[in-house]
Amino acid sequence: MKFLTPFIATLSLLAVPTFGRIWDNDQLRPDTTIDTKLAVSLLDTKEAAKGGWKTYKPDAKELSYKGRWDSRHTSWWSAPGLKFGFTGEKVAISFGKYTSPGVLIAFRYAGQDWQFTNVTAGQTHELISSRPLTSDPSKTPTSFELRVTNWAYGVQIAGVHIPRSERLYRIPDFPKRLEVIGDSLSAGMYASYESLSSWAYLTAAGFGNVEYSISAYPGICVTDQECWGNPRGQVHQWAYTSDGNVRQNETWGNKPEKWNFKKQQPADIVIINLGTNDNNTANGVKNEDYVRSYKQLIDNVHSVFPRAQIIAMGLWNGFGPSGETYTPSPAFVKEIPEIVQSANRKYRKEFVHYFDVTGILQHNDIGPGTWHPTDIGQMKVAAQMQMFIKMKFGWKSESVGPMVHSGTYIYNDECCY
Repeated sequence: MKFLTPFIATLSLLAVPTFGRIWDNDQLRPDTTIDTKLAVSLLDTKEAAKGGWKTYKPDAKELSYKGRWDSRHTSWWSAPGLKFGFTGEKVAISFGKYTSPGVLIAFRYAGQDWQFTNVTAGQTHELISSRPLTSDPSKTPTSFELRVTNWAYGVQIAGVHIPRSERLYRIPDFPKRLEVIGDSLSAGMYASYESLSSWAYLTAAGFGNVEYSISAYPGICVTDQECWGNPRGQVHQWAYTSDGNVRQNETWGNKPEKWNFKKQQPADIVIINLGTNDNNTANGVKNEDYVRSYKQLIDNVHSVFPRAQIIAMGLWNGFGPSGETYTPSPAFVKEIPEIVQSANRKYRKEFVHYFDVTGILQHNDIGPGTWHPTDIGQMKVAAQMQMFIKMKFGWKSESVGPMVHSGTYIYNDECCY
């Protein structure tokens, strides 16, 4: 991808969270975040007792961690989450010292819309304070879900708090699981709510009945070399809990945790969307190294998830003017289909599938100067990927009403002009 200047500028800002500021076409969107911070920490047992709270430790069996979290209950990669059931009207969470300053999280209960708040290490946030649509909350369990919106920032769960008379429940996992391995195009870079506006999240969450994990980070190559500040490629990094970047070094030094794939149910489908950074001449990746690394990643995935179907996505690489129109600038057009065919020949079964992205996006689906899809572009890719999965593997959607993508309630209530 030819986005050296804006991407480096973005990397330089990773240590400076923007506290929920979102820009629409160079205009600042009205702030929709809410202040949830409590004046006291409920990790202080005296304060908790005074307020009538009880605390569940981060390793409580009732808590279900989604995506990749390390042994310290710190989140990594794109759109990691926490989910549990609860009774009552209140839920508060305390965040540990490895929480990024001001990281934006999304949260909700039951089928309500996503809400957003900024959290910081050492703080307790009361995320749910009422359930006005329920007549007897203490006798009506419901679900709570939290998602981290940015790939580079994370949260550490230090404790979950509810009123003393209430309780938490573990929510059973959905029967199917989808995993995405990608770069900035899968992480939602430049989309409104970043990870929660990405095609990867929209595809998985849009089914409504699928567990998912998105191992995506901007700038990363599949080839195991330095690319845009990422010290290793996905052929190596996918095996680790963390992403290999600055926050990993601050947290784990040179001894990052390997990811225990048995912590979660096996993936039924793995989508690979890699190559735009390998294709950038600034990174100096040779075509043969890209092909070799991609094949090795498929081998790695098949070794971990021998029953999984693998989808190898074609790449969109921006658009450029051509005469009086626009044409795409694709990458590895021949290589990716050949990689798919090679893997199927090697294992003597058709378990790797090529997803052709031609015609899904048009030039106005790419943000100016960003080389990344707009929110509409992300939704178009997600819709086509969902259709591909439904037709190819027979999956059915159970997402029948609750919000998936926030910030899209844009409409025209005037006619006839």
